[in-house]
Amino acid sequence: MSNNHPRIYLASQSPRRRELLKQIGVHFDVLLLRTATHRHVDVDETPHQEELPEIYVQRLCREKAQAGYATLTYRKLTLQPVLAADTTVTLNGEIFGKPQNAEQAAAMLRALSGRDHQVLTAVALALGEHVEVRLSVSTVRFTQLSDERIAHYLEFGEYSDKAGGYGIQGHAAAFIEHLAGSYSGVMGLPIFETVQLLKHFDIPTP
Repeated sequence: MSNNHPRIYLASQSPRRRELLKQIGVHFDVLLLRTATHRHVDVDETPHQEELPEIYVQRLCREKAQAGYATLTYRKLTLQPVLAADTTVTLNGEIFGKPQNAEQAAAMLRALSGRDHQVLTAVALALGEHVEVRLSVSTVRFTQLSDERIAHYLEFGEYSDKAGGYGIQGHAAAFIEHLAGSYSGVMGLPIFETVQLLKHFDIPTP
């Protein structure tokens, strides 16, 4: 590791998070948890009973960062900070995770149609036993969506692996009447909070 360019690991397969880290000039390597020899480092994303969305997303993010750092030891990789993030969509306290199929995605989009909902993205950085977490909360308002419009959107397949069944950087951007909060947070990695964490760990940032 170069002293001039300290690196971190990104414990995420998301191309959007990679793009956002590159945008702020962070040097990183991608760490895939599910490729680890020890399968128990995978993180169960099932919400706990009556768990609030804000608590859920921060807990999950912390666990992903901790699992990522544990993976470094298992795989004998260079010990560098591990950055993880998790995004969830919530409407009236209900957690909207990643839809398993088009039918689930359609149901989520119908529920969000014409209403305000929250997008919560937590970001965590782990180094040894030290883990710090930050939370970004944004409010997004969808326009009224007809069944025909939802069906047309689903044809693009963008709903896959996205909380709430949509991504702001794709075709669903046309659904959004108003956004209050962090655009990058809705994308999946809030830049402001991420930079705060990196500075806390003395990692150079813009």
